Amino acid sequence: MSGFDFLKQGAMLAPMAGVTDMPFRVLCHEMGCPMATSEMLSAKGYLLSRNRATAELLAVSPEEEGAVVLQIFGHEAEFMARAAEELTRTGRYAFLDINMGCPVPKIVGNGEGSALMRDPVYASEIVRAVVRASHVPVTVKMRLGFEAGSEAYLLLGQLVEESGAAMITLHARTRSQFYEGHADWSAIGKLKARVNIPVVGNGDITCAQDALRMVEQTGCDGVAVGRAAQGNPWIFEQIRDAFAGRSVREPEPEEKLRVLMRHARALAELKGEEIAVKEMRRHVVCYVKGMRDAARLRTQVNQVIALEQLESLMTSFFLR
Repeated sequence: MSGFDFLKQGAMLAPMAGVTDMPFRVLCHEMGCPMATSEMLSAKGYLLSRNRATAELLAVSPEEEGAVVLQIFGHEAEFMARAAEELTRTGRYAFLDINMGCPVPKIVGNGEGSALMRDPVYASEIVRAVVRASHVPVTVKMRLGFEAGSEAYLLLGQLVEESGAAMITLHARTRSQFYEGHADWSAIGKLKARVNIPVVGNGDITCAQDALRMVEQTGCDGVAVGRAAQGNPWIFEQIRDAFAGRSVREPEPEEKLRVLMRHARALAELKGEEIAVKEMRRHVVCYVKGMRDAARLRTQVNQVIALEQLESLMTSFFLR
């Protein structure tokens, strides 16, 4: 477990497109997340067209260096290896993760993401090529398999370990489930028993008690939180405290407002105010989930075009 002590310190932040950019990761780190994963980056896209969007995807704050996992995706071993070698030279990233779990049709249609689980032998060859090229340990994020009932993860888990992967994160759903139904936590325990590298469980962790239960039920080395962290970076503080046997606290409205606006300003600094305000619309929905008048606020926030307007609207909502 050397090098993986962070797994006992709290939950990892799982990668989410459009969510786990640098501003959001920084908030999660401050709330107790010991290791956060970037949005996924196309290895081939990085090599062929480096633009502002690519730079934003790769942005790492000085205070989070060494606590970020860079996730890449692709289906061609050559491009994956070349990108891995270049991207891990800088020392900004603690690990390089290979995406074998994304269920989005556009990604799957290119033979990438969870499509790689259809051919475990070929997928493991990609891992081997990336491991040889990378300057940091290589990890893999996968699902149970492509179709309902699949147990491809067991064979693939063994093969990627043999190919040099240092850790596996298992989202305990199949590709055909997308994000529906229940995650099969028993599969996490089966994979843990099958391989000798750390296994991180992912799926249906919505609160600190879920994280504790997953570790107890599966014996996994750590947990990763995805959708439950959207608009709720406090979940990392709560899981950290639960792991340490401390009581768990809920944030007050004033704190939610302060963190939401810090998130918005950091996004504006990275991407410009116009883009930041548009992107914050979907984040706001998560920050106010379950609160009174949240539905009405969603309509109002879609009309906002400036940070000043956003702050005024959020202040009146949280401090009413």
